[in-house]
Amino acid sequence: MNAVRATTVLVTGGTGTLGTPTVSLLRAAGHDVRVLSRSTDRSTVPGLVTGDLTTGAGLREAFDGIEVVLHLATRGPRADVEMGHHVVTAAREASVGHVVFQSIVGVDRIPLGYYRAKVEVESMLAGSGLPHTVLRATQFPQLVVGLYTAQRFSPVLLTPALQVQPIAVPDVAARLVEIVAAGPSGRVADIGGPERITGREAARAWARATGSRREVVRVRVPGRTFAAFAAGYHLVPGKPYGTGTYGQYLLERYGSGR
Repeated sequence: MNAVRATTVLVTGGTGTLGTPTVSLLRAAGHDVRVLSRSTDRSTVPGLVTGDLTTGAGLREAFDGIEVVLHLATRGPRADVEMGHHVVTAAREASVGHVVFQSIVGVDRIPLGYYRAKVEVESMLAGSGLPHTVLRATQFPQLVVGLYTAQRFSPVLLTPALQVQPIAVPDVAARLVEIVAAGPSGRVADIGGPERITGREAARAWARATGSRREVVRVRVPGRTFAAFAAGYHLVPGKPYGTGTYGQYLLERYGSGR
């Protein structure tokens, strides 16, 4: 088996939900990892380099000598487009050999503003001439759980009348490390979690895990966005990816699962 060549990798969003385990796995694989941040306090994050993705300030220095950029930072639709533009510009100026962008399954078919921003960044990369890879993944279980934790004052537990396919963060992190090692591949196969469950099943599992006794009520929302989710555009057909299940996530977070 051939050894993986160590590379110098700059990770945006390297202290976030996905970035933290990805940085750890990259370092475990022998890569020299830098973490981009607006902070100047290098004692807080190992390998920290300072730069502002929203303005572009400091990016020329931060990208200097970088072989691979792993772009995971996200702050909302408008900011994501601005950050994508600055990443592409800085990577081109620094002659970066590989830009990896983490996107979401169905972004080109679901008319959410946040998703449209992801499509725009994908398009920037495709038209930039930069060697790149785009990976789309389904939603993290944290997002599914967030639908229910946000309803702490509701007398019932509302859940969308559709399926979800949560994918564990460590599974996505592991795939990103594989992509860094593989080199530029364009748009790679989408990945989704190992199981599809209904919103009702997800809500009831969360209720059991947290001890909630509220009634679970399925809801349908008018409009194109819900219709796109109901049509399953956010799901990955075929063989599922990864091993981490929604129930395992609940067990790890709450000490109880499905």
